[in-house]
Amino acid sequence: MVQQETLNRVFASLADPTRRDILIRLGTGPATISELTAPTGMSLTGMKKHVQALESAGLVVTRKVGRSRQCRLADAPLDDAMAWLAFYQRLWARRLDGLDAYLTLRPGQPARPAGSTRADPSARTDPTSPTRPEGP
Repeated sequence: MVQQETLNRVFASLADPTRRDILIRLGTGPATISELTAPTGMSLTGMKKHVQALESAGLVVTRKVGRSRQCRLADAPLDDAMAWLAFYQRLWARRLDGLDAYLTLRPGQPARPAGSTRADPSARTDPTSPTRPEGP
């Protein structure tokens, strides 16, 4: 359950474009909160709140250096998120490969061109089948 809570905080933090920009900036090296604030036009208080959210998700580590707070990236939560994404990427790739094999091997169906990974939407034989989702 702890891993799920960590992933929830990581993905919630990554959902905000300002926080993603902070992570991109910190990818080039450590920076103070003032340095992170300068290009954004945001207040120091606003930037501190974003950094605190990233820190509580474990994505950023801060430490006090003199009168400023130095920020740098932390690796572990991103590694956890990448492992979670990779698991589901493999799962869906296997499922889609299985669907592709099923569609390719169905008897009585015309063979798809080699290398084709998508069914041809113009090959629908059922005239009642919608070609796009029904609108309101």
